[in-house]
Amino acid sequence: MEKDTSFLFSGITFNRKKFAPDFARFQDKEEVDCATDEPALLENADPESEQVAAVRTDKKRKRKATSDPVEGFSVFKSSKSKKAMDQMEETNEDKLLLGKKEYHRQLERDALFRKKHNIHVSGSNIPSPLQSFTELKLRHNCKSYLLRNLGDLGFKEPTPIQRQAIPVLLSGRECFACAPTGSGKTFAFVCPILMKLERASKDGIRAVILCPTRELAAQTTRECKKLVKGKKFYIKLMTKQLTKSADFSKQPCDILISTPYRVHYAVRKRKLDLSKVEFLVLDEADKLFELGLVKQVDAVVKACSNPSILRSLFSATLPDTVVELARTIMHDAVRIIIGRKNSASETIKQKLVFVGSEEGKLLALRQSFAESLNPPVLIFVQNKERAKELYNELRYDDIRADVIHADLPEMQRENAVDNFRSGKTWVLVATDVIARGMDFKGVNCVINYDFPESMAAYVHRIGRSGRAGRSGEAITLYTEADVPYLRNIANVMAASGCEVPAWIMALAKKKWRKYRPHREAISNKPQD
Repeated sequence: MEKDTSFLFSGITFNRKKFAPDFARFQDKEEVDCATDEPALLENADPESEQVAAVRTDKKRKRKATSDPVEGFSVFKSSKSKKAMDQMEETNEDKLLLGKKEYHRQLERDALFRKKHNIHVSGSNIPSPLQSFTELKLRHNCKSYLLRNLGDLGFKEPTPIQRQAIPVLLSGRECFACAPTGSGKTFAFVCPILMKLERASKDGIRAVILCPTRELAAQTTRECKKLVKGKKFYIKLMTKQLTKSADFSKQPCDILISTPYRVHYAVRKRKLDLSKVEFLVLDEADKLFELGLVKQVDAVVKACSNPSILRSLFSATLPDTVVELARTIMHDAVRIIIGRKNSASETIKQKLVFVGSEEGKLLALRQSFAESLNPPVLIFVQNKERAKELYNELRYDDIRADVIHADLPEMQRENAVDNFRSGKTWVLVATDVIARGMDFKGVNCVINYDFPESMAAYVHRIGRSGRAGRSGEAITLYTEADVPYLRNIANVMAASGCEVPAWIMALAKKKWRKYRPHREAISNKPQD
C-alpha cells in the first residue's frame, strides 16, 4: 500500500493566532471549494469514508469554536467606556461650576473693596483693584527697582485712583479717570507705562504724555525721573530749544513729556516720528480739549498711528462733553471715578467771604494777613493784568510776595515756582496757568481773590491745597455782582462736606461757561 504524503508534514504545527489575518483571507475560498467537491465525493464514498468525513467536519467546528478571535476596532461604545465618558463630563461640569462660583465671589469682593475706597467704575471685564503695592509683583511681575522707588517716595499704600487705574492699564485697556486733586494721578499712569516698557530702547518714542502747561510738563518729568532712579530710561521734556533744534530720529527717547503745541510743531517740521508710540496720556484732559488746544491735541492723536496704542485721560474734572469726545478716539474704555465726579477733596476747608465791592477785596486780604498769615499762600486772580496789579500792591507789605503769569519768560516762571516750593516766597499771586496739576505739597491756604470763571476752575484752584491727605483751607472772596454764580460753587462745597448757608443753596442754579466780568483796577487809592 502506498504511503500518504501527509507524513512529510508530521511534527509541524500551524499557529492560527499568529497568522489569523492570512487565515481569514483564505477561509471563505476553502469553504467554497469544499462545497463544490462534496457532491462528487458523496457519490463514490462508502459508509466508512462518510464517517471519517463527519469526524473531520466536527473537528473543524471545534477548532473554529476554540480559535482565538481576531482583535479589531469596534465602532460601538461599550458600557464601560460610556460610563467613563459620563463621569468625565460630570467632573468638567463641576469644575466649570466651581470656576463660575469663584468668579462671582471675586466680583463681590471687588465690589465691596471699591465701595470701601469710594471707587466707581463702568465698563466690561474690569480688572480687580490692587490691595497693596506687593500685588504689583505677584500679579504683574513688577520690577523690584520700581517698588523700591515707590517706597523711598513715601508710598506705603496705593491711593484709590492708583488701586484701579494701574491694573486697568496693565491689562491693556484704555481708560478715562476722574479723581480729586492731589490723589496721585501722575503715578497712576506713569507706573504702568514703566512696567510695560520694561527697559530702555533706541527704537523711537514709545510713550507720550501731554500736559496743558509747561510747568505741569516739567513737574511730570521730575516725577517720572524719581520713579526710574537706578534704571536707565530715556525721559525727555520737550523744551523750546529742543523743539526747534533737535532731530528725535537721532536721539534716544522712551517717554516724551510736553505741551500739545510743541509736539505738534515738531511733527509738522518732520523732526518727530510718533508711529511707534505705545502709550498716549492726556493729563488734565478737560483743559486739553478746550478750544485753544483741541486742534493741536487732535493732530498729535492722529500722528500716534500705532494700531495697538493705549490711550488714557486723567483729570480732576471730566465734563460729559469731554467724555463723549474721548469715546470717539478710545475703544472699550473703562471709566474710573473716585468719590463724586467733579468734586473737591474732603481735606480742604472751604469758605465764602462777602466783600461788597472790588475795593473791599484788597482791604479784606490785608486784614486777613494782619490777623494770621500762615504761609505758603496762593492767590488766584482773573488775568495777568490783575496779577501784576495785585503783586505791585503786596510787594512792599513785607510778606515776601511773587507773581507768575503767561507773559513772564520761561526761566522767570520756573524761578517763581521753585522759590515758592523752597519757602523763599510766602505769597504767590497767580493766574489759572498753575491751577492745573501743579503739586505744591505744603500750601496751607488758597485765596480766590477773583471769583473763578467756572466750577472746574474752582475745583482745580483750591486743589493746590490739601494734597496727598494733608489738610488745607480755601477762601473765596465774592462781591454783589458774583452772587448769581454762588450756587455752582456752593454745590461743590456741599458735596465735599462743607457747611453752606441755606440762602445760598436756595439760589437758582445758573448755567455759565466762562464768567469773566470786567473788573476795576486793583488799587488802594480812592477813585475820583
